[in-house]
Amino acid sequence: MAENYHLVDRTPEGPLAMHPKKFALWLFMVTVVMIFAAFTSAHIVKQAQGGWQVYDLPARLITNTAIIVLSSVFLQIAFVSAKRDNTKLVKPMILLATVFGFAFMFGQWMAWEDMVKEGLFFSGGNVATSFFFVITGIHAAHLIGGVIYLIYISISSFKSNVHSKNMLNMEMCTTFWHFLGGLWIYLYIFLFLNH
Repeated sequence: MAENYHLVDRTPEGPLAMHPKKFALWLFMVTVVMIFAAFTSAHIVKQAQGGWQVYDLPARLITNTAIIVLSSVFLQIAFVSAKRDNTKLVKPMILLATVFGFAFMFGQWMAWEDMVKEGLFFSGGNVATSFFFVITGIHAAHLIGGVIYLIYISISSFKSNVHSKNMLNMEMCTTFWHFLGGLWIYLYIFLFLNH
């Protein structure tokens, strides 16, 4: 005799409960941390072996860092506004966060161009600059995913789908974007101290 099953999407209950999508996001972020821990560790080991060619970091990285911090600030304001159902503030703040996300990516591209103008390339015998391009490039790849998520949330906000009763995607996007911003600050400090 066949049994009838009703599939219900339930959020787990209890002090340690977490929505499956949030859990997947946190698992992904832990994986990203491990990837960058491996790259920065390899950077330190290779640098300690000697023959390391010192180079100057592009000055625009400071501006880029300020841009991604401001993007996170705008997104946090949007998040708090959504929780309070202040939809008039949600839309422009998400839009600003997205625009600043694009500005950060453009700034990183310009930083790569600055490196190339100085004769510093991904390949060409200088392991130090290879690490710079790999580390910033992999961060940029993850950032593209974050910007796509911001665009999705921005579109949702203009459809009035971001409010206190529908916060899952907004919360996940905010968490991921803050993570990418924090990761960049760590990477910038690391590169500044070890270039």
